[in-house]
Amino acid sequence: MKKASLADEQPPKQPSAGRPIRDRVLSAAFGLFCERGFAATSMLDIATRAQMSKRDLYALFANKHDLLAQCIEERAQRMRGPLGLEPAVPKSRRALAAMLVEMGTAVLETGCRQDVLTVYRLAIAESDRAPEIAHSIHANGEANRRALADLLAQAHELGLVRASDASALAARFFMVLWDDLLLGLLMRICEPPTAEEIKARSQAAAATIMGPERR
Repeated sequence: MKKASLADEQPPKQPSAGRPIRDRVLSAAFGLFCERGFAATSMLDIATRAQMSKRDLYALFANKHDLLAQCIEERAQRMRGPLGLEPAVPKSRRALAAMLVEMGTAVLETGCRQDVLTVYRLAIAESDRAPEIAHSIHANGEANRRALADLLAQAHELGLVRASDASALAARFFMVLWDDLLLGLLMRICEPPTAEEIKARSQAAAATIMGPERR
């Protein structure tokens, strides 16, 4: 059954045959998931919209879950921002703080996009029939937290942060960064933050990690 509210969030686009095949498939799949729901979308539907054969589609992706996971992973990678390529740990507190602000900015700029919010709403709407959507989102969120925790553990070894529990620090960072913003956006009771608001949230999240300067 068609879910009009989800379709309104992400109107399906007709794919162009000239686009790279993988991008074309992911675009077609994401549009259909949002328009019809995950459970009601078939691999044949996706192949038809992507203008390719079902055999060629299966040569690229094993199943619907694989397609959905790739759609979510692309958005999660954008959220990781400066941590996505295993960067070297900054050598100074100032450089570490700047990296944390950069990561916070990447997370909010991506996480507040309408297509990302649509994925969250899709996960909620399909939670009974397709719990794998929520599991994929959770797994990618955990990957982001682990990437930050790894960075902070190395920063602690270099004496750049005091607290030794890197996992707790990473959790605190995201807690301060988001607060109740995501819930408000999902419920449509607030507007996406401005660039200035994103910067302020990112700076506040970085400050809770860095703590006061040592005397």
